[in-house]
Amino acid sequence: MEQAVTADRAEPDAADIRLVIAASMAGTVFEWYDFFIYGTLAAIIGKAFFPADNATLQVLLVWAGFAVGFGFRPLGAILFGFLGDRLGRKYTFLVTVTLMGIATAGVGLIPSAAAIGLWAPAIVILLRILQGLALGGEYGGAAIYVSEHAEPGRRGYHSSYIQAGVVGGFVLSVGVVLACQFAFADETFAAWGWRVPFVLSIALLAISLWMRLKLSESPVFLAMKEAGHTARNPFVESFTYPGNKKRIFVALFGVTGVLTTIWYTAFFTSLSFLKGPMRLDTVTTEIIVGLSAMVSMVFYIIVGHWSDKVGRKLPLVIGAAATLVLLFPLFWGMGALANPGLKASAAAAPVVVAGEACSTDPFADLFGRRQSDCGKMLETLSASGVPYTVRQQPGLTLTVGGDPVAIDPVWFSDGKTRKPGIEAALAGHGFDFSVQKPGLGALAGIAVILMSLGLLSALTYGSVAALLTEMFPPQIRYSSMSIPYHIGAGYLGGFLPLIASYINARTGDAYAGLWYTWSVVAFGLVVAIWGLKGGRPRDYGDDAA
Repeated sequence: MEQAVTADRAEPDAADIRLVIAASMAGTVFEWYDFFIYGTLAAIIGKAFFPADNATLQVLLVWAGFAVGFGFRPLGAILFGFLGDRLGRKYTFLVTVTLMGIATAGVGLIPSAAAIGLWAPAIVILLRILQGLALGGEYGGAAIYVSEHAEPGRRGYHSSYIQAGVVGGFVLSVGVVLACQFAFADETFAAWGWRVPFVLSIALLAISLWMRLKLSESPVFLAMKEAGHTARNPFVESFTYPGNKKRIFVALFGVTGVLTTIWYTAFFTSLSFLKGPMRLDTVTTEIIVGLSAMVSMVFYIIVGHWSDKVGRKLPLVIGAAATLVLLFPLFWGMGALANPGLKASAAAAPVVVAGEACSTDPFADLFGRRQSDCGKMLETLSASGVPYTVRQQPGLTLTVGGDPVAIDPVWFSDGKTRKPGIEAALAGHGFDFSVQKPGLGALAGIAVILMSLGLLSALTYGSVAALLTEMFPPQIRYSSMSIPYHIGAGYLGGFLPLIASYINARTGDAYAGLWYTWSVVAFGLVVAIWGLKGGRPRDYGDDAA
């Protein structure tokens, strides 16, 4: 087996390491801020660029736009992985951060669909594609750059700041949105103030470039280049290098599939869950999720440090197994604290919908299909967070607690009247559709649950930069770790909000989408137990099987 290429060099001192970590983490924070700001402002983006009378369809279109960026991450991984292995780590992620900053600012400058029609969503999708390409090259570069500078005994700790930086990007996106909401009147923020967080990425880009230009190239890459050991075609060699196909499979499903679905569930699913079906006040939700995520950043660093002592496999396996046990109970508890009246009302006055062709088709309007009146009613109940039971029968009926509800035919000819009409009818039977503002005790409980989800994410993500760096030979490392990472993060994780929202819409159960996360993590746990080696951390070449 070919041994890893190492550099004959003096170890970087503490100041060098601090600069490497600070510059790489800052760039990661800013780049993920650029990517996450779209998801943080999903509701407003839907109204500006994806207008639709159907609220469920609008949500799905927004998350489809979110997913498009992730869909192009693997292509970015291939492109920038090739450049990173051929030309160097430093200059490759200088390009990625520049591309991301320009594309993000562009989203803030696009006229709305009301002004330019279908050109608006088309341009948004194009810019999301550019963001996805950029992000496909960012993580691998930053993770490898820090890991190749760190001494082996502290590689997990030093590289854990990259994972914390991903959370930091989410926290920064929430914080900037909150600052703008407080700075602008509600009408101003809805009209144009929401564009400020996007345009701000230009300033963040300037800071990131300034910091990263101060860095030198990775010493491992320089040693390979001087020895003439750089790969001729890193993409091809990633799949032909002995044993690498198995490593890529394990990295894709046993590592990335686990960490990315838990990550997006912990932060994005919880955010949309509280804002959406639980009807928690928007500002309150953003504050509590943002603060909980900020606290959770510490967990990633702790786990990275712990992995230097116990190995990379143990924390990931513990986190994945705990997620399978705790995922549903944590979300049930969060729902009970955020909106206790919803569950109580549904239990006291169960909603039953009966009719013909009584199933939902969330994309019916988009593809010109006709949805039944019963399907439209189910869709509206799902959007309102109301659980229901379906029965198939001739004629459409709606009962609440056994009492029939008068159905207004206008609900089905004018989509704008359906949701308020149905909610008004259910309000007469004890359902509360007002914005929820729980007390301090309930908010504290929600924060504890969110931090628990953050801990599960940290266990599966905190040591991953070190783990993936150690799994692959240095001459094809950028490509070999970026490809499975971004396929997993791009498709298994990036499509999670869309898939989970679709499952929720089809079932009428606000918790049903969690089964997607549970299934991916369950499969990934089996792969991780089978494919990852336990014990102390190893450099590639110490145990290259």
